[in-house]
Amino acid sequence: MDATHLLDIATEAARAVGPRLRKAFRSRPDVATKLDFHDPVTEHDHAAEETIRAVITSRLPESAIVGEEGGSTGSGDLVWYVDPIDGTANFATGLPFFCVSIAAAVSGELMAGVVYDPVREDEFSASTEGAWCNGAPLRSVGAAGDREAMLLTSYPTALDMEVDEEAALRRYGRFLKSFSAVRRPGSAALKLAHVAAGWSDAAYGTQANPWDVAAGALLVRRAGGVYLGDPLAKGDYLAHVGGFDLNGSVLAEVAPR
Repeated sequence: MDATHLLDIATEAARAVGPRLRKAFRSRPDVATKLDFHDPVTEHDHAAEETIRAVITSRLPESAIVGEEGGSTGSGDLVWYVDPIDGTANFATGLPFFCVSIAAAVSGELMAGVVYDPVREDEFSASTEGAWCNGAPLRSVGAAGDREAMLLTSYPTALDMEVDEEAALRRYGRFLKSFSAVRRPGSAALKLAHVAAGWSDAAYGTQANPWDVAAGALLVRRAGGVYLGDPLAKGDYLAHVGGFDLNGSVLAEVAPR
């Protein structure tokens, strides 16, 4: 399967939902919840995923699709991982840090991915050939160590706190003390895209789903950064810019093996 062709389809599908998301942004749409009140969903999540699925299946009917809202459909070696709005809580309340994330894998190997920020119209794309933002090549370079670095993280989540609140807060405290700055912006895919671009230095998260991180993982790796964890299975992830000293970082204790 040609990676360039897959990237073209991912880009078309991501951009197809841009107008809807921009129009709905800051309209305070009705919010429902899924697992719990920390896990919101809106009508726009469902509608955007339907549009993305329609674009993909019209171009490659033999595709399997794993979507956050629609679950798994189809079968075969070609699998698409789709998050129509990664950062729904931000989208629903009007915070401009959310994105569309679409990745394609063939026989378990990531081939193409797009992270599309519809507010800024930043299009982060990656294939086996490289990584780009709005057509310009990405280079994942930045700080060499914690003291100069910006860490983006969702840790600790409510689930992390339920498992061991004291340990989670203690670890988060070490992050705060070690890094120049720690931010919790709320979209795994967009955090990874920013690491790929060198706009932040590291990103860490727990129990992420493939639709959250698959495209971002490919972006980081193709831009010359490091992504640790299996982007096609639910679990923890850690990403950092190229040249960052992970062994000397407080993040070494949480690095997926």
